[in-house]
Amino acid sequence: MIDNLEYNTEREHLIIPEYGRHLQKMINYAKSQESKEERERLAKAIISVMGNLQPHLRDVPDFQHKLWDQLFIMSNFELDVDSPFPKPSKEVLSERPEPLNYPQNHPKYRFYGNNIKTMIDVANTWEDGELKEALVFTIANHMKKCFLNWNKDTVEDGVIFDHLYELSNGKIDLRNSEEDLSDSSSLMRPKSKYSNKKKKGSNRSKRRH
Repeated sequence: MIDNLEYNTEREHLIIPEYGRHLQKMINYAKSQESKEERERLAKAIISVMGNLQPHLRDVPDFQHKLWDQLFIMSNFELDVDSPFPKPSKEVLSERPEPLNYPQNHPKYRFYGNNIKTMIDVANTWEDGELKEALVFTIANHMKKCFLNWNKDTVEDGVIFDHLYELSNGKIDLRNSEEDLSDSSSLMRPKSKYSNKKKKGSNRSKRRH
C-alpha cells in the first residue's frame, strides 16, 4: 500500500490548481478519446462540473466563455472540440505584457509630496474669490506643516510663500500678503483621541472633590 503512495511533487503539474487534480484527469481523459463526438460530450460535462465548482462566477458576464477558455488552457490547448466561443490563443496568453510606464515625478521640494502639487494645480483652475483664497491659505498651511515634519524646526512664512509661488508657476503670489500662517507650535501639536476623554475625566473628579 505504501508503494502506491504518490507525492504531489511526482504528480502532473496542475495548470489551474483551483479546480483540483480530479478535474485535470477528466480533461486528460477527454483528450485521449478518438471520437470527436465523445470528446465534445465529455467537454460539456466537464464545463458543467467547473460551473458547479465556481458558483460565484455565475454573476460574472460571459461566465460560460470564461469556463471554456479555462478548459482549453487546462488541456494545454490540445483538446480538439468545437467551442461556442472563440478559442483562446496559446501564443497570445504566453506573450509577456508590455512594462507599465510609471509616472516619473521628481518634484524639487519632495518633502511637500505630490498631493500638494495636485492641490495647487486645482487652485489655479478656480476663479478668484473668497473660496479660492481660503483654499490657497489651507494649502500654504499644509505646506508649512509638511516643511516642519521634514525639518523639525521653525520656518518663516516667507519661505512657504516663495515655494508656493514657484510651484504654482507664478500664478499664486502671497509674498506680499499681510496675513500670517498658523503658528508652528499649533501645526506640530500632537492630537490624541484620548485627550477629550482625559479632560472630561479630570472635570468629573474635580466635581466629586
